[in-house]
Amino acid sequence: MNWDWSAVSDFMPLFWEGLLVTLQALALGSLISFTLGLVWALLMRTPTRWVQWPVGIVTEFVRDTPLLVQLFFLFYVLPEWGVTLSAMTTGVLAIGLHYSTYTMQVYRAGIDAVPAGQWEAATALNLPRGRTWRVVILPQAVRRVVPALGNYVIAMLKDTPMLMVITVLDLLGRAKLFSQEHFQFTEPLTVIGVAFIVISSLASLLLRTLERRLVR
Repeated sequence: MNWDWSAVSDFMPLFWEGLLVTLQALALGSLISFTLGLVWALLMRTPTRWVQWPVGIVTEFVRDTPLLVQLFFLFYVLPEWGVTLSAMTTGVLAIGLHYSTYTMQVYRAGIDAVPAGQWEAATALNLPRGRTWRVVILPQAVRRVVPALGNYVIAMLKDTPMLMVITVLDLLGRAKLFSQEHFQFTEPLTVIGVAFIVISSLASLLLRTLERRLVR
């Protein structure tokens, strides 16, 4: 097998375009998953069972359904119900919704890990319940779970190539497009493989650094 550096050079413009799409999908998907996961976690702590049960059923269903199936459903089935979204929007929503069911569990563990004395102190100070959550509980809970949330960012990065099945031209989509046009597969696929390794390694290093600072 001969390595063709000219193919790598020709692929690089498509690579940078695909990388931008991949990072956009990752950033927006992470934002949705972190926000919605916190909402799920808070709703599951409400004393009303009529709130807990629907949330539990929905999140369990989403968690137990493959992300690929959810992508196809949102992209191909929703238009039949009059809801049409762009491929990128669909991909971001699918990733965010899917991983929110996992980040929910992370938040719940973080909230449960807050010492009971913190709740008692807030009660003794007569703090309103909303202020107790905002000022006392959530800051401590989120600080504890940042490393775990970061691990899901890496997992989302590894799942972004699935967006290709709904026509999103991310890194893998651009590589496939280039390979079909030039009949060269080794170079573009190797380049994006290395790119994923580098991005994941940098993210892991950042998470370890952040975790050490939060432990102080």
